[in-house]
Amino acid sequence: MQSPYPSTALDAARRAIAEQLREIRRDAGLTGREVAARAGWQPSKVSRLQSATTPPSDDDIREWCRACGAEEKIPDLLAANRTADSMYLEWRRVQRTGLRRLQESRIPLYEQTRQFRVYSSTVIPGFLQTYEYAAALLGSIARVHGTPDDVADAAAARVERSHIIREGDHRFGILLEESVLRHVVGDAAIMAGQLGYLLSVMALPAVSVGIVPAGHPRDMWTLETFTIFDDERVHVELLTAAITVTTPGEVAQYAHAFEEMAALAVHGARARSLISAAIDSLD
Repeated sequence: MQSPYPSTALDAARRAIAEQLREIRRDAGLTGREVAARAGWQPSKVSRLQSATTPPSDDDIREWCRACGAEEKIPDLLAANRTADSMYLEWRRVQRTGLRRLQESRIPLYEQTRQFRVYSSTVIPGFLQTYEYAAALLGSIARVHGTPDDVADAAAARVERSHIIREGDHRFGILLEESVLRHVVGDAAIMAGQLGYLLSVMALPAVSVGIVPAGHPRDMWTLETFTIFDDERVHVELLTAAITVTTPGEVAQYAHAFEEMAALAVHGARARSLISAAIDSLD
């Protein structure tokens, strides 16, 4: 059966919670229908919860444990449920107070990370964005997701946190698909300024930028945008959600994928030539 969850780590966390619910029911000597009757649910809901087809809410966990006379299990199950929630954050939820707070919330993680590895198939990574590019991009995000309009403050916060590319003991490996250079965010003037800035930051000793050329045979397919923080965690960006991966085996897979992409990329003068060509192509 195909998992309803986009990460094997999240799938494992959700299935572990479902198994605990099932064991609580069995220990109480109850059938699924009996739990449903005591909780005031349809029997199908019990089936979905204990098969991990549907993730439980906190209230679902409380009702399940009360129905089974296992109230002492509630605190640990709630903690496990919230940990699973943190692995998959819906953009609408994290952005509901505006985009600025989302930018600022990541500062502690960014400041404590020593090695960043970023692969982007979509946009210039936030570390390397100009204010104008960030404002145009965040404006599009706010419009699509229907979040509060604090774009100017959010863009300023994004640029402000980028000081780490020049300060502290940080190293950045950035890999971009060539299509990122050709996707015009804002307008031609904003994009030219962004690409010019990208050329300038390539001179920084802490920053390595590689471009995966378009139109060449390749053994590695285009992936979703992701960031590896040291060897501890990975953030993967989807349209509707952000996934946090912390399982060592999965982090290692993303690290391997980064190396595969790095082998396809060009660096130095060849990368700068592709960026310059993208600037020249702007109207």
